[in-house]
Amino acid sequence: MSKYLAVIPARGGSKRLPRKNVLNICEKPLIAWSIEASLNSNLIDKTLVTSDDEEILDISKKYGAETIKRPHDISNDTATTYEAIEHAINALEIKYDYIVLLQPTSPLRGSKHIDEAIKLLEEKNADAIVSVCEVEHPVQWSMTLKNDNDMSEFVKNIDSRRSQEQEKHYRLNGAIYICKTDKLVESKSFFLKDNIFAYIMNKEDSIDIDEELDFKLASLILSSRKD
Repeated sequence: MSKYLAVIPARGGSKRLPRKNVLNICEKPLIAWSIEASLNSNLIDKTLVTSDDEEILDISKKYGAETIKRPHDISNDTATTYEAIEHAINALEIKYDYIVLLQPTSPLRGSKHIDEAIKLLEEKNADAIVSVCEVEHPVQWSMTLKNDNDMSEFVKNIDSRRSQEQEKHYRLNGAIYICKTDKLVESKSFFLKDNIFAYIMNKEDSIDIDEELDFKLASLILSSRKD
């Protein structure tokens, strides 16, 4: 039976919304929502938070996650998520068949989504699964503008069909990434060239907190679910 390691990477620094991973959202630190979702999963074998920040590590332990202190050289603005995951993999004695990346900025992604994504991976016999959601507006209505904001080319090329008539497009939502460990280490990416499938989530559960507006919207939805 395959073993799944959930890794939650959480740096202390964040520019657009300072200290966002420890900000309280509906009476819990933001990172707690991802920890609890992972711990409540029926299929995750270990939940590990990797961080350079002592406060984040302390909060993570309080909510039941195992933790690993991330070195400074892979915690700066230029460090990649893969470097943090690689460090975690190498630090563990037990090896896991699959890595499940859960970014702490997706508080509306729950244990149900994690289990569904893992089950999809097993049904497809896939090497990787990445969560997506439908785009908020048709991509056919998007275009670049010239420096002077002239819209003549924009209007000329725009697809004027109603949104209901447009072909569906999807975007990454940042909530769930799953990859076979050896494939991940080999490619240094969750985006494999083949045998990778999308797990589709709805837009509401796909909110990724990057700035204050995202935080307010997620707070509103979570509050409404508690009522």
